[in-house]
Amino acid sequence: MSELVARTGRHHQRYEAGCRLIAGCIPFRFRYSEDSNGNKSEKVVEVLMINSTSGPGLLFPKGGWENDETVEEAAAREALEEAGVRGELMHFLGHYHFKSKTLQDEFSPEGRCRASMFALFVKEELESWPEQSRRVRSWVTIPEAVQCCRHSWMREALETGFNKWNDDGMVRTMKATNNQLDACDGDNNTI
Repeated sequence: MSELVARTGRHHQRYEAGCRLIAGCIPFRFRYSEDSNGNKSEKVVEVLMINSTSGPGLLFPKGGWENDETVEEAAAREALEEAGVRGELMHFLGHYHFKSKTLQDEFSPEGRCRASMFALFVKEELESWPEQSRRVRSWVTIPEAVQCCRHSWMREALETGFNKWNDDGMVRTMKATNNQLDACDGDNNTI
């Protein structure tokens, strides 16, 4: 059982202009494929997805941005609570708007949401995490993620946000702390 506890409830969540503010991330890692001789060859990007608790398909970790945290802290917290991973936020992927059918409340009666999404370089996978009894983790390639992603706005974040950043060389655009620099190469800007 995890000693970490997931936050619940809506009384501390942020809203703006009738939208619930969401923070989330696309966790990723690198895997090397092997050639027929067992030698490492191509470097492959894999993203971490989790099952939905309300239907078929896979999701990226995301949830409400609360009043006592920055949007970056909220994204990292959601990755920990829902997927059991810790890592370094590398790049802001953009804002993505969507309408929630199940998350309507007095502050967002139409269920409108605006998600701030980030790329998270995974450095640690926990054996125990707050939502592990409800969540299953799946490492998939980007094409697999596009196929199994439950929500179109998350697929858009992957295709137009993450893929563009990947194609542009995965340059770190977020400030790194001293212990975050371990994940970077010599110029501290790329992984």
